[in-house]
Amino acid sequence: MQLLRFPVRILCNCAESTGMANHRWRMRFHFDAGHVCLLGAGYPLASLFSRLRRNSWGYFIGFSAAGLWIYANLFATTFFFNGLQQLSQWVHTGRLDRADLLIAVPAWFSNLLVVIGCVWGYSWFPTRSGRDAGRVLLSFALATGFLALDMAVFQPRYLGLFPRMLHPHLP
Repeated sequence: MQLLRFPVRILCNCAESTGMANHRWRMRFHFDAGHVCLLGAGYPLASLFSRLRRNSWGYFIGFSAAGLWIYANLFATTFFFNGLQQLSQWVHTGRLDRADLLIAVPAWFSNLLVVIGCVWGYSWFPTRSGRDAGRVLLSFALATGFLALDMAVFQPRYLGLFPRMLHPHLP
């Protein structure tokens, strides 16, 4: 499942970077095409390589990071819902006004595939233990910290997402 996510991510990054000259085309959750390619691919690569080494941490990293992205887009931002609105408009009228928002739809579903793949893969993992619950919590804390550091360094204005994630509401 993780391998399927890379082409979608690359497509989203390319589509985003084509509109970087016009700030209207900037995505609201993917911040800057240059660092998205480098840092945004960090957790999927860590997850993939850990799983290839038959290490359960890979499942926890993938589940935590992709799950956080899904959660944030459902309860802290309107990015995914705006993307669905753009998709609906495109289907009904044949006109697409905001391709930068449409990108949220395949990105959200690719993260959903990562979560499903990690849960499925872990269910087949030969050595599971009760301590894995603590490892999932640690992975979630590290994934959240990674995202916070990424935002603090590249786009501090988006740090306001974290209080909204603590007090969720449907957009």
